[in-house]
Amino acid sequence: MSLFFPGADPAVGTIAAFGTFAAGYVARPLGGVIFGHFGDRLGRKSMLLLTMGLMGGASFLIGLLPTYDAIGVWAPVLLITLRVVQGIAIGGEWGGATLMVVEHAGEKRRGLWSSFTQMGAPLGSLLSSVVVTFVVAMPRDEFAAWGWRVPFLLSVVLLGVGLFVRLKVVESPLFAEVKKDRKESRLPIVEVLRRPRAVILAACVGIGAFTEQSLLTSYLIAYATGIGYARPQVLTALTVSASVALVVLPCASALSDRIGRRPVVLAGALASAALAFPVLALVDSKSPGLLILAVVLGHGIAQSVMYGPLGALLTEMFGTKVRYTGASLGYQLATLIGAGFSPLIAGSLVAANGGSSTPISLLVCGGAAITAVTVWFVRETHRDSLGGVSLREGAVKEEVVS
Repeated sequence: MSLFFPGADPAVGTIAAFGTFAAGYVARPLGGVIFGHFGDRLGRKSMLLLTMGLMGGASFLIGLLPTYDAIGVWAPVLLITLRVVQGIAIGGEWGGATLMVVEHAGEKRRGLWSSFTQMGAPLGSLLSSVVVTFVVAMPRDEFAAWGWRVPFLLSVVLLGVGLFVRLKVVESPLFAEVKKDRKESRLPIVEVLRRPRAVILAACVGIGAFTEQSLLTSYLIAYATGIGYARPQVLTALTVSASVALVVLPCASALSDRIGRRPVVLAGALASAALAFPVLALVDSKSPGLLILAVVLGHGIAQSVMYGPLGALLTEMFGTKVRYTGASLGYQLATLIGAGFSPLIAGSLVAANGGSSTPISLLVCGGAAITAVTVWFVRETHRDSLGGVSLREGAVKEEVVS
């Protein structure tokens, strides 16, 4: 980050980096509302294509940004602006992708099929870790000059592939029925917020997964390299963990189709809390092998069990005509609270406590506790029909709001 925030000491530089990281998360709920509105009125597919184009375009432009030495203060301004654009796009993209999958899936396999959108996070982490592993092996001067741009510029390839695939997908049959009957909501966000309990529960139930994901992936790079690990060692641990997550996520999601969303999410939350301190103790051992074990246990397994069923659970909490808005807003509020600020808070607390990892463990426990408590207020939905068009206090109680 010295290319955009020069002159800062390491602690301040880390906080500035994660502040920029948080900026994208702050914009996500706004993206959920904007694209949720049009997704509930015009269709899932069109918003899915638009959000992906914005996301890929912003990522590519970050790779072309001039640094502070070239344009001064405009460099961090433009960086943060593009991060906000990314956040807005991602805020709408998740809802479109998940709804297209869930609303096409059969009622007995919604969890399993929704896990393929949930697998986007570990798959992205896996691909980025592989690319970054090659990039950081470059001489330091070359990395600073142009190497850091490579992962961002390569995103245009994924953009092309993604747009090609999504152009082939047909509109959600459930939304097509709503459109045919002219039952679209005029203002989906107003209908959702008129009875806000469902969206509040949707947000809270996801906080634990995103807190742990952010701390044991993004923040871990800064923390682990700060206590002596080589960056390639950390990237190797993240690569192995992401590979494990790609197996655990569909398994946990498929299990939620059989026994319910609530027990699976609860099991993941309890495992995350129980492992929080042991995982950071393994990281603090400064052993590369134990670092891999730590990230696999905390992120690859416990977090993935908690995270896998969320796509299906959140979409089942809302009726068809407001599902894009409600599910997106709940999910993105969870990412904002859980992932957007936890690295920034962790960095500040770790610095204030002399480098101790205790604040990281406490944050993981806190997020998992919020999820575990929230699950008790969520009604089981894995056998519910998605055919209703109205806002459902869906995962709250047997009540349909007209």
